[in-house]
Amino acid sequence: GYGKSLRDYFVQNTPPLSLIDLGGAIFASATVDTNIIVLRKSAYTQPTQAVATSSDFDTKNMSDYVRQNSVEIKYEHGDSWAILNPIEQSKKEKIEKYGTPLKDWDIQINYGVKTGLNEAFIIDEETRDKLVKADPKSAELIRPILRGKDIKRDGYEFKDLYVILAYFGSHKIIPTQYPAIYEHLKGFEKKLKQRGQCRYTSSGKPNSNGEYPGQHHWLELDNNPRQTYMDDFNRQKIMFSRISGNEPCFALDNDGYMTNDTGYIITGNNLEYLLEQLTSDVIWFAFRRFYMGGGIEKEFKVNNLASLPIPLPNTHPIELTDEEINFISSSVKP
Repeated sequence: GYGKSLRDYFVQNTPPLSLIDLGGAIFASATVDTNIIVLRKSAYTQPTQAVATSSDFDTKNMSDYVRQNSVEIKYEHGDSWAILNPIEQSKKEKIEKYGTPLKDWDIQINYGVKTGLNEAFIIDEETRDKLVKADPKSAELIRPILRGKDIKRDGYEFKDLYVILAYFGSHKIIPTQYPAIYEHLKGFEKKLKQRGQCRYTSSGKPNSNGEYPGQHHWLELDNNPRQTYMDDFNRQKIMFSRISGNEPCFALDNDGYMTNDTGYIITGNNLEYLLEQLTSDVIWFAFRRFYMGGGIEKEFKVNNLASLPIPLPNTHPIELTDEEINFISSSVKP
């Protein structure tokens, strides 16, 4: 979405004659996508000659490559500039005709817990058992957690890891009501106090008018989670990994697992149906090809996922031709 205004300006004032998406092929040492665009100040009267390079691209023969592989696309006001062949263009039109963007569903997408210091707040089973043995009340603040890489397609692998849920404001009760957890975290006090959100206010300036200068206490998790945010993890939810890999790593959870900041959760209505859609070849292909966006390879961006159109339950399904189905099937294979 950050480039929408610039794209719309080009379409209205200096339409693109050529668009060459070089991907990450130019700067191998940096995570950056590179494009070449040729513009002319005139009315948008002819389609854009667009091409996305592939593994056989050679900069020495760029003109030949562009001539042989480009497709004609007419970009409209408000469009993202996806470079699609005719089959892909047809597929995208259909999914947008019958689908509803996830941002308009009755769901919420949230990131997992950010600790600021995993070694303090994420513990193994042996450490958990020691804390609970020392003080059975410790179990109230300790929950099983999954990392993004533990979430698989339609399932997950619990690696016996747990998180101490020191939510915002809990520093007032942890020393007296959870002494075992307090002694554990006190062993990391120096590192915990060095976290940016503990040392400074949101303005970046030191503040000495309170018990601690930062946005939260050193005993608390890094992203100031409220108890209401924690409650979302107790509900039925879809979990997914921040890095997708080669298949849709979405899984339904009814057991109250937490996720760290390498995972996300979706809560709301129609989750079982939504999970079927998100793990289907059609929707997975559409997301990766049309909506995922650039940046770190295979990384989910929540705003992009929220723009993904999926038909609501009991609405018109996406009808594809045999050619489109075969194209998608061959494209989603790892």
